[in-house]
Formats: sequence, structure tokens, C-alpha cells
Amino acid sequence: MNKINRYLTLEVPSPHSTFLWGARKTGKSTYLKEQFPKALYIDLLKTDVFQRYVNHPYLLREEIIAAPRETFTNPIILDEVQKIPPLLDEVHWMMENLEGVQFILCGSSVRKLKQSGSNLLGGRAWRTHFLPLCFPELKMLDWQKIMNRGLLPSHYLSLHSRKFLSSYVYDYLLPEVHMEANLRSSQGFTRFLDVLGFSQGELLNYSNIARDCAVDAKTVKTYFEILVDMYLGYFLHPFSKKVSRQIIKETPKFYLMDTGLSHYLKRYNFVDFKGSEAGKAFEHYIFLELIAHKMLNDLDHSLNFWRTKDGVHEVDFVLQEGQVAIECKISSPIERRDLKGLVLFGHEYGAKLHVVSLEPRKRIMRVEEQEIIIWPVEEFLTNLWAGKFL
Repeated sequence: MNKINRYLTLEVPSPHSTFLWGARKTGKSTYLKEQFPKALYIDLLKTDVFQRYVNHPYLLREEIIAAPRETFTNPIILDEVQKIPPLLDEVHWMMENLEGVQFILCGSSVRKLKQSGSNLLGGRAWRTHFLPLCFPELKMLDWQKIMNRGLLPSHYLSLHSRKFLSSYVYDYLLPEVHMEANLRSSQGFTRFLDVLGFSQGELLNYSNIARDCAVDAKTVKTYFEILVDMYLGYFLHPFSKKVSRQIIKETPKFYLMDTGLSHYLKRYNFVDFKGSEAGKAFEHYIFLELIAHKMLNDLDHSLNFWRTKDGVHEVDFVLQEGQVAIECKISSPIERRDLKGLVLFGHEYGAKLHVVSLEPRKRIMRVEEQEIIIWPVEEFLTNLWAGKFL
């Protein structure tokens, strides 16, 4: 498979414009060039282009005003727009004053724009996300590729994914975070990356991570926030609707946006579905599918996890304000004793209960008068992306 058809259909009807946000190497630029081959494309990663507009952002407005009218039959694409925040003021003016002009404003980090109080166009541009590969794009589950190479297109398709992942961490992630955070030294963040792989999917304890990294807890929290602003990871917050038990309300979990990046950081090589690391990898992948389905289809349902205060019982994912609960299990066959947290959640919230598994066929268990659907993973994902699950 040398070419993957992406799931996203980017439609920007006139007179609207859109931000297209996504981590570096997810394939945004390739996608836009394929979808809009005749568009005026301004790539701010090119040093000469960057230098031209960073010193004189008004040149963009003057050049577009002077452009032939047929230029406006396609959106004008600005790639890595966050590198020059003042360009957004010029874009805003053109959207207000030039009839028929549309923009696709592509970026890999929103942090600099938020911190500088930059013009985010006040709702005049839609917000679209571009993500790593997802199930309807892959069409099959090759676990060795998914877990070891990861879901960034160029990594997934390459026989040299470890070299790509190394380059991604040391040639992109480290210097970009150093710049985003205005760090005096990158040593603390380098140590943080050593810890990050093992922290993901767990309740975040900023103090413990800070001790391991030899920085303060506030700095660690900033590191996580930067990764989220760069679309490199997601916080997963606890479900807080309280009925009869005390639930952890504040401490989130964190998941990286790519399975391959996670395993590279923890120096884990996936072989097969055995052991705790394989179970965590499976949960991570299902989370990425749930978040991709939500974001690529522009859905507004909630996505959380649930855990009792004593930590004895937990549910991996809770959707739609507690109406749906999902557990991820690699053991087979799944037995009643494996589902105590799920059963407890069902009693307290009346949720529909599901297990995503490696079992070969779908089945329905009844536990304490509750129905639990055991899904083979491919059947679950097929139904999820077909809109039959939620």
C-alpha cells in the first residue's frame, strides 16, 4: 500500500475559511496539495518565504489584492501559519474586505497564537483537525505496523520507521518544544521524554514526574500543555457525575497521539498481545480511534474515564455523559471477574456496557442483570466508524 486515501473530506463552502490543525507529519500538506492543486500555496516552513513575511506581513495582503481574480476560485493556503501570528490580522482584513476570498490556515501548534493574544479571527474561520491514520484509512489491523511503526503516514509505510521516529523526537520535538516554551536548557525536557512513554495512559502525578526529571511540578505541567497545544497528545479527564461514590475529579490521564511514538519513547518493541504493556498498547490504540472518530466527524459527545477514589474500580472510557462505558481487554476468553468496574459503573449510571476485545466473535454476557456486549476489535471499529455504535 503506497497511498492511503484519507478519511477527512475538507469542504469549505464560500464565503467561509477554516483553520486546519494537526501535528507535524500527519500529512496535512500532502492532503491539501492533492485536494487543491491549483490553490495559491504559501509555505512558511521555507526560510525565504518566512523571512519575507515575518518582516513585512502586509506584503501578503498587497500580493493577494493584486492577484488575478481566478486566484479566488480556490482557497488560499497558508501552511504553518502559527509561525507568523501578525499574518492573521492581514487575513482578517482580507476576509472582511475582499469579496470571494477564502483561506485554509494550516498549523501544527496553537500555543504561540494563544499566548500572544493573536487574532484567531473571532469565529470567522471554522476549526478542522487532521490526525494520524485511523481504521477506515487502514482498512485492516496490522498490529506490528500500528504499534511499532505508529500511525503517522510516512512512518507507517516505511521499513525504516525507527529512524523516522528518532528524527521526529530529536530533530522536531525537542527543538520545537524548546522554542515554544522559551526554555533556557532542554535537559529537563529531554529527561521528561524518557519518563513520558511510561506516564501515558496513567493518572498524571506531576510531582513524581518532576522529581524524575529534576524540574518543578509547574514545569512538568507546562510540558504536557505544550504537547497538547502541538497536537501531540490529549488529556483524558475523569467522569465527574457523582451518584453514590467519591470519584477522582481533577487528575487527568494523558495519551500521545501516536502508538509508535509512545513505544519508541519507552523503548518497547511490540511482538504480540501478551503482558501488561500489550494491554496498555491496545487501550491506547482504542483511545486514538475514539478521539479520531469524534474529531474527524465533528461530534460533540464527551469522552472521559472513570475511577473510584480508592482506585479499586475503573472503566477505560466513558462516553456521552455516562451513557456508554467501554473496557479494553486482551485476555481471552473474557470472564465476569474481569469486568467488576464496568458492572459497578453500569449499576450506578445505567450505562450501555461494552468490551473491545481480541475475541473472534461478538457475544453478549449477562452479569448481575446487566447486558455486556463483547466486541471483536475489528467489528467494534467497523460499527463505530459506520455510525452504528454511538
